[in-house]
Amino acid sequence: MLFFSLCFAVLFVAAILLRLLSSWIELARFIPVEPLPGEDAAEAAWKAFPAALYLSMLLALSYTARRKMPIPLAIIGLMVLGCVFSTVVSVGISRVGALKPALQPVSPLEGVPGLILSQSENDIILLKGSRDVRGPRLVSIPGRPLIYQDVPRGPNNTIIKLPPLSFGEEGPWFIRSLAIDFSLSAGEMKSRLGDGFFSFAVYAFSLILLLASLRIVLELSQWPLANLFLGALVFRGILALEIFLNAREINALIASFLKERLPSVLITPAVFGVLAVLILLYTMLVRIGRVLGSASGEAGDD
Repeated sequence: MLFFSLCFAVLFVAAILLRLLSSWIELARFIPVEPLPGEDAAEAAWKAFPAALYLSMLLALSYTARRKMPIPLAIIGLMVLGCVFSTVVSVGISRVGALKPALQPVSPLEGVPGLILSQSENDIILLKGSRDVRGPRLVSIPGRPLIYQDVPRGPNNTIIKLPPLSFGEEGPWFIRSLAIDFSLSAGEMKSRLGDGFFSFAVYAFSLILLLASLRIVLELSQWPLANLFLGALVFRGILALEIFLNAREINALIASFLKERLPSVLITPAVFGVLAVLILLYTMLVRIGRVLGSASGEAGDD
């Protein structure tokens, strides 16, 4: 309980801070600064919630495997903890959703005349600096001569939107895809909570059950670190499956096969539940096989 609680709290707060920092950087990269507030704390908390849940379950499962805790006790305990934390956090976020944005618009950046902004091999040179972004400029487009625009906005000129500053390099696609999937998962949970607590509770319970049932993955080898990396890959697959099942087209396709025997809001939880039951049955058969194998080995020694 202590390990899971600390993991969830630390990861949740860290994810919120990273989300807010990322939002501030996105605002600061553009000239002129758009008069839009940053991402508020409630929205950042929603987007941080799935990441904290997934990572906390993974680390807690690894902890129970390293401590040789009984599988039934570990699964039940993590299910209870996951459901409690999910309920408390989701209800808490929904209660503070009306707070003012945590980030205010950043102050305009000052650039000297000759400031060069580049994106996709296109360059814009501001001849009067950032203090007059509508003033004269030079535009460099590959394969074309330099374009001088004395007054960018006018009947014979088309204003070209300034690209962001170059200090905000995009990360690897794996990290960006992970952030996108966590955002989509957060959007689904937020939407379900808005539709009713029952819809959210069924969805969260089935997801936590599926994640907790993967305890067997964390003891496939004798190396805990290797098991942790393998578990991370499996959890990444579960996240991708969640996004895939929540897609409107896939949900409608599954509903057409079921012929309205199951409400659409229960399709994804039902898939999660079936997968969790299959994994638990496999885990039980493996444990029984190991017990019978060790018992036959002891009988042979006698």
